[in-house]
Amino acid sequence: MQSVDSTNKPAVAAASASGLVLRLALRFGVGVGLVCAAWMLGLQLTGNNAFGPKQMLAQLLVPLAVVGSQWLLRRQLAPARPGLGRALAVGGGTALLAALISAASVVGLAHGAGEPALARHRAEALEIVRLQHAETPKEKRNLPLEKQQIQNVTNLTVRDMAVGNFSLVLLFGLLLAFPGGIYFRE
Repeated sequence: MQSVDSTNKPAVAAASASGLVLRLALRFGVGVGLVCAAWMLGLQLTGNNAFGPKQMLAQLLVPLAVVGSQWLLRRQLAPARPGLGRALAVGGGTALLAALISAASVVGLAHGAGEPALARHRAEALEIVRLQHAETPKEKRNLPLEKQQIQNVTNLTVRDMAVGNFSLVLLFGLLLAFPGGIYFRE
């Protein structure tokens, strides 16, 4: 007969819960990151600007994936409570992985689509900036700032787009990771 050491149960439970946090963050983060990548590829293949505002439609799924991973963690650990640290870890990990995959897909798509797609994106972004400047009342306009904005858009690089995509996806994910972590901690 084997004897069970009851003093080791909390350590085993903590290791199992940590593994669950990692598995859920990987599953949800990679999944929603691939959805973002597939959406951008679909936009490019259908003749839309894959780097423009339409890519945000897939990025809005990231907060849902974050909350979903936190909910599933709570459900799988029941009747035990995941705690704030684990709930935030699974949500933050999900958001971080999604942001990394989405930003990497921007880089890959930009290199695959080539300079014509990037030039089209810059032209569309420049048009948006100029329309915003035209709508600003004359007394509130800042000409040096407007020139700087136009200069930034005309010099937009793949790195700038990838960093912007990463930041936006991470921000969207963390937007609900904190309240979700607090809610699902118990």
